[in-house]
Amino acid sequence: MSAETERITDPEPQLEDRIDQTLRPTSLKELIGQDQVKQNLDILISAARKRKESLDHVLFYGPPGLGKTTLAHVLANEMGVNIKITSGPAIERTGDLAAILTNLRAGDILFIDEIHRLGRAVEEILYPAMEDYALDIVIGKGPAARSLRLKLPRFTVIGATTRLALVTAPLRARFGAVYRLDYYDQAAMREIVRRAANLLRVEADRTGIEEIARRARGTPRVALRLLRRVRDFTQVRADGLINQQIARDALDLLAVDELGLDDVDRRVLITVIEKYNGGPVGLATIAASISEEPDTIMDVVEPYLLQLGFLDRTPQGRVVTKFAYEHLHYPYHLKEDQPRLIP
Repeated sequence: MSAETERITDPEPQLEDRIDQTLRPTSLKELIGQDQVKQNLDILISAARKRKESLDHVLFYGPPGLGKTTLAHVLANEMGVNIKITSGPAIERTGDLAAILTNLRAGDILFIDEIHRLGRAVEEILYPAMEDYALDIVIGKGPAARSLRLKLPRFTVIGATTRLALVTAPLRARFGAVYRLDYYDQAAMREIVRRAANLLRVEADRTGIEEIARRARGTPRVALRLLRRVRDFTQVRADGLINQQIARDALDLLAVDELGLDDVDRRVLITVIEKYNGGPVGLATIAASISEEPDTIMDVVEPYLLQLGFLDRTPQGRVVTKFAYEHLHYPYHLKEDQPRLIP
């Protein structure tokens, strides 16, 4: 992100989200939404239990904030094993990974967030560990160097990534189960907000829960963050009960509109409409125009705009659609040279 204040709708973790640990489901039964993934995980867990084996390696991918870390914790709880959490950028040297692997017990889970950011040398150590449960280390230097293979207990690697295409093919092939997490539908979002309100002991009626869920971008992490901000608003400016009007006033004050778009989303769309006649325009050009990083636009802003159908990717660049024009109250004129959309 830029140096500006963090976006309240940013699905990436923020410091205030540490309270979310208490709101995380601990079992598959408590999980809301992602029904197809839940059914597949239930089969995976049941089969491993019957065989009395560790889980197969699992890779979760999809936009941030949809529960990849939560699912890793649920799998550990369901299997009754320990979970070690790390991330791709945190494992800088092969020795760091070796230290983690040698401390795992049989059946334990190693969760690697942002696994696409693992270094190549670290990946080379991980391959035999995942496939043969062995750790190859080199002792000494020069002519006296020798290779030593250490046996590891059978463990499970759970990887999470927002950029599946950046996970190398050899690493991806070593995961026995690969699941995509999609944005949650409104029914699931309402249930997530309702459950969180009960756990946080926040008074909210049906209309208030509906309003928060509708503006949460189909992302549980964003929904919980919005719920806390609306709770603050109602405690200061109302009587403590979250209803539709209170939720609407609070979220309007936060510049989160009825579809969950915030200031950065609107700036991206308005910039393409006003400066580039709706597109097509390149990602780097958009990023430079609004003083944001291209990766932020591609990983955080674009996925939701694509989901809404407000933005299209074409061979020539990004194009704002008619739906976005209507939402932002701009007149829309179909251009004769409208670029062909990527299927």
